[in-house]
Amino acid sequence: EVDFWIIPIIQGFVQIEELVVNYNESSDDDKSSPETPPQESSCVDDIHPTFLVALISRRSRHRAGMRYKRRGVDKNGNVANYVETEQLIHVHNHTLSYIQTRGSVPVFWSQVGYRYNPRPRLDKSENETVACFRAHFEEQLKNYKKQVIINLVDQTGREKIIGDAYLKQVLLYNNANLTYVSFDFHEHW
Repeated sequence: EVDFWIIPIIQGFVQIEELVVNYNESSDDDKSSPETPPQESSCVDDIHPTFLVALISRRSRHRAGMRYKRRGVDKNGNVANYVETEQLIHVHNHTLSYIQTRGSVPVFWSQVGYRYNPRPRLDKSENETVACFRAHFEEQLKNYKKQVIINLVDQTGREKIIGDAYLKQVLLYNNANLTYVSFDFHEHW
């Protein structure tokens, strides 16, 4: 009886755009030359010359918070500041979907203080973390079947303690549906 009054909302972002791909053979120089007469745009497929692209990001209501104030995983396996972003492409009556998730490293850790880039610390032991880490990835694998984990924490600096704890938990979980990749931005900057 109250459904009429309920408005579904998300904390996130939605954008949908219709795009046209112009397969005109002329080069950029030809297009800008004053001697070249304007040509009508053509597309390989005149039946469906456009496609739709949608980008939808949904932020979880579990463990939402400000950076440096909300970190890590909770006892139910929810990670801080978790966001699921889906990219949809609709073309020729086919829809393609690519989903990327991001969130805090799923171990018990925190950062104390408000100064820029406070030093992270582990709040619970490796053994206390195992069940919550497992709960997090069991939910991920239930929803997405396979996951490629890209660890973006600094592997040599002050964040090393978090990166090492993350890798240790992945090794303990030992699931064939998880692929772990460590990518340190500081090495490629």
